[in-house]
Amino acid sequence: MTETKNNNGLKVLAGLLGVVLLGTIIYTVSLYQDKKKTATALTQEKQLVVEDLNSLKSEYDKAILESNVTNEELVTARDNIAKYIDSVKTMKSDISSLSRYRRQVGVLKAEREQLIKQVDSLKQSNTMIAMQRDSTYVELEKQTVFNDSLVVQNTQLADVVEKGAAMNITTFTVDAVKERNSGKLVSTSRASRTDKLKICFTVGNNVIAEAGDREFYLEVLDPQGNVLGESYSKTNDAGASVTYSKGTNFYFENKALDVCDYINKPSGDFQTGNYMVNIYNDRLNLLGNVQFTLK
Repeated sequence: MTETKNNNGLKVLAGLLGVVLLGTIIYTVSLYQDKKKTATALTQEKQLVVEDLNSLKSEYDKAILESNVTNEELVTARDNIAKYIDSVKTMKSDISSLSRYRRQVGVLKAEREQLIKQVDSLKQSNTMIAMQRDSTYVELEKQTVFNDSLVVQNTQLADVVEKGAAMNITTFTVDAVKERNSGKLVSTSRASRTDKLKICFTVGNNVIAEAGDREFYLEVLDPQGNVLGESYSKTNDAGASVTYSKGTNFYFENKALDVCDYINKPSGDFQTGNYMVNIYNDRLNLLGNVQFTLK
């Protein structure tokens, strides 16, 4: 009877131990599964944080590439995010660390928005400056073309004025003359009777030319092409030169003026043959010429 009771007690105790063991096993399994789920959730959360950070970094890379000038703030922010990515990848996952990084991601997003606004504002300013610069360049080009046009017009006007101010002769005559004892001069065509050459010309009216003392140059060439007279030499600003017989001075008052001068007999008599007389202004421009013959 007593043995039967003992067996029943052992069975009850074994049953209780079985229940306890089963509960422990169930609890352990449940705890393991919860831990596994938590680890998986933390890994996923960690991956999300890394993805958010990589997305931010990519946006900074794009903003830096699109920026016309290097923006140190963007570069610094991008480099900081790269450091955060490395930290998250190597850290031991736990709720508090991930929560801190999730909050930091929010801060970084807000910072990115602010920096992007600044960059956009800077780009707009640069675009406006570029437009103003281009506009200024266009205006300068227009002004340069206008100035060049004025220079051309002024040069043309100066040429016109210069040409208009140049004095010309309207008549030009040469007479071989003999001087009588009374002082009267009579024309002759014979070389042996010629005492001097009378050269006369008329300066035309010119209201543009400046009034004042002027000098024209007479060049008389004998039949051999030699210059009669003192053979003076004159060179202009362009380097051209003329050897002339005599300079004739007169005062010009913008009105037509008759001028006469004489070339005296050379050391010997005048030779027979063809003569040439040229007249030049003070710039050595040829104003006219006359040919005549002495017999």
